[in-house]
Amino acid sequence: MSAESEMFLIRVPASTANLGPGFDSIGLALGLYLEIHGSSSDHWEVIPLSEEMSVFPRDDQNYIVQIAKKTAAAYGKELSPCRIFVSSEIPLARGLGSSASAIVAGIELANIVGELRLTAAEKNRHASLFEGHPDNAGASVHGGLVVGLHTERRTDVVSFPIEGVKVIAVIPDFELMTEDSRNVLPASLPYKDAIAGSAAANVLVAAVLTKDWKLVGDMMQSDRFHQPYREELVPHLTLIEEIVLQEGGFGTALSGAGPTVLSLASTEKSAAVLKALKLAFPEYVVKELQIDNEGSHTAILSEQEKENLEFL
Repeated sequence: MSAESEMFLIRVPASTANLGPGFDSIGLALGLYLEIHGSSSDHWEVIPLSEEMSVFPRDDQNYIVQIAKKTAAAYGKELSPCRIFVSSEIPLARGLGSSASAIVAGIELANIVGELRLTAAEKNRHASLFEGHPDNAGASVHGGLVVGLHTERRTDVVSFPIEGVKVIAVIPDFELMTEDSRNVLPASLPYKDAIAGSAAANVLVAAVLTKDWKLVGDMMQSDRFHQPYREELVPHLTLIEEIVLQEGGFGTALSGAGPTVLSLASTEKSAAVLKALKLAFPEYVVKELQIDNEGSHTAILSEQEKENLEFL
């Protein structure tokens, strides 16, 4: 940044990963957001504007700032301190990519403050290195649906916008840490099961591209890699699957590591699916989520936009 008075905006969408069989490789960006408003300062200061962000450090030990510093250091740069206001609609440890959104926000912070001029592919590479896989990270960077492969040498991601389908999420009132959810997974799969799981993921992507949403739903419930092992941690999954199919929805899958469960439905059937799930799970948050096809976004705010910010 060049001017001391400039204030910037960083906006990063939430994400769901896997969609059933696309384990650690398929992700979808969702319309819940982590936002940062920031400007230059003489020291690092992180000011939370939402309850989700209030539990984290408020200085340069904050995870977002740490990611920003590490990203800048990879290009031989040291970031000048900033005062940042952070808010998030993304619930923590619910399988909606809260960690990946924070990582992408940190990379965007480094990019705008350090003037790194990173491409989307470079942002995705850094985010996948921090995250360990490209599904959540890629969706938050690119928006839409992403299909990716991440290795130590390279990260390849293909992204495309998604239209014509509604997303309904059932978000429980308890957390499920990714590490706990991964601990129930087997160390290996029989060759036959691995082939079946890979085939289901391939068909899912082909069905999305041809807008065959019924087939997408069938593939969401044909996973062999993780959902059969995680069902014990998310006992509501089976009932949600049944309700969604009864109400004419396309299909259901565990969102990331859980415990959120995500379902797809047509525009005509989404209201009925939403109503039925709200009746079945009054203690949980049940809501329709938009698909974000833009991905992470940054901007320098105008004077008028700064004047409209209530927290300043």
